[in-house]
Amino acid sequence: MLRALEIHDMLIIDRLHLTLQPGLNVLTGETGAGKSILLDSLGFVLGWRGRADLVRQGAEQGEVTAVFDLAEGHPARAVLAEAGLPVEDELILRRVNDASGRKTAWINDRRASGEALRALSDVLVELHGQHDDTGLLNPRGHRALLDAFGGLEAARAATRAAWSAQTRAARALEELQARVDAARAEEDFLRHAVAELDRLNPLPGEDADLDAARRRMQGAARIRDDIARAHQLLGGDGAEAALAEATRWLEGVGDRAGGLLDEPLAALGRALIELGEAADGVERALSSLDFDPADLEATEERLFAIRALARKHGQAPDDLGDFAQDLRARLAALDAGETDLTRHQKDLAAARAEYERAASGLSRARADAARRLDAAVMAELAPLKMERAVFETRLEPGDPGPEGSDLVTFTVATNPGAPAGPLNRIASGGELSRFLLALKVCLTADDSHRTLIFDEIDRGVGGATADAVGRRLAQLSAGGQILVVTHSPQVAARGAHHWRVEKRVEAGATLSTVTPLAAPQRVDEIARMLAGDTVTDEARAAARALLAG
Repeated sequence: MLRALEIHDMLIIDRLHLTLQPGLNVLTGETGAGKSILLDSLGFVLGWRGRADLVRQGAEQGEVTAVFDLAEGHPARAVLAEAGLPVEDELILRRVNDASGRKTAWINDRRASGEALRALSDVLVELHGQHDDTGLLNPRGHRALLDAFGGLEAARAATRAAWSAQTRAARALEELQARVDAARAEEDFLRHAVAELDRLNPLPGEDADLDAARRRMQGAARIRDDIARAHQLLGGDGAEAALAEATRWLEGVGDRAGGLLDEPLAALGRALIELGEAADGVERALSSLDFDPADLEATEERLFAIRALARKHGQAPDDLGDFAQDLRARLAALDAGETDLTRHQKDLAAARAEYERAASGLSRARADAARRLDAAVMAELAPLKMERAVFETRLEPGDPGPEGSDLVTFTVATNPGAPAGPLNRIASGGELSRFLLALKVCLTADDSHRTLIFDEIDRGVGGATADAVGRRLAQLSAGGQILVVTHSPQVAARGAHHWRVEKRVEAGATLSTVTPLAAPQRVDEIARMLAGDTVTDEARAAARALLAG
């Protein structure tokens, strides 16, 4: 609910504080007094796109503050939370426009963008009038309004879920078809490459192992002869034989040397042991250097084959195994593609059938809701002196989408036999006002979250019709809040709260003021609306009768 509106230096308003109430709030005043400025100012703080020259002449900046009370569960709370803004029971919007046209906004004392203001305005305020092209007159919103009237949220959610499932199935089939088509385009390459890799079957680390073996065999041919000669010199015909011979000679005379040869003999024993180990090691080295030249040839052939295949496919030798696995998977996908495609096509067909079932059910429910809405609106039109008019909710087939395939348009025929057409093209100003009011009464039975604003929606009607308009507005305001700008005394008399907008001249400047009216003042204001500039006792009596009625 809009609780307060404070305006500073906007157009012809220098300073104004307006405290609003639940129920039907009416603003009256002579033409040009500034009633529309109030709506312009409210639209400004809500981020609506409107006139640019809002700052009062001579002022450095204009400022508007709007205070809303947010009940528990109000949709604005979710908007605030999603935007990362403070969520409280009181919502304060403030927006400043300087003389250069620069605009700055705050939401609960936090800097905010115009987009954030407009997102909030969608759930805070709803404006209706003869130039309303974003509310009831906008055909793009008629389907949602019909669904809300018919209580079709569950059916619409089921249709949306079926559409999502169909979309996922179509995307999965499309992606699989693309993969299969790509695999088919390279089928010959895949089969040849996989066969080639399977024949070679390169293993991780094999390139390094083959290279090391090749280098070892190449080096062995160059050093083996030298190692063999050394082995011969160390063996039984070489150093080992000489040491053994020397040991026998010394051992033969050792017992006659008085111990002088004990240490040399021990050293020779150790030397023979070390010499034997050295000879064994050299022999093992010779054995390891033994290779078949055919092995070198085979090693080089496989090493070169692996490297050539790696260069061919732009892979590192160690990655050829993973590359081969990837090619096998692509080939397997191709081989299994027809089976998978058939399965995905069946899945898509089933998803489409489910969507068509849900959408058809939603269409039937909408057709039923449309009949009920038409009857409800027609019942509202009769008291508004439009019993000869025909209201029809037209359903036509459209492109399938998340919320079905129905195009919904509210149409009217103002006279029997006249062709039906969109509201804003067929109805005159007064007729359009009454159509909008009848629609709103039918469509907003349980919507108390938003403040509804009717801008001279009673224009062009009077007498009993205007009284019916006032009664409908009062009925619509029960449990909520309506702000109506009116020139009709019958409508003004139905208000629970009444303000008069006046224009005065001070120090050569024209200024607009808004005054709350108590009961006696309401009598005079409604009498003025009935009689004009000269208010008579008869006009006051008529005003009292309206207020009492």
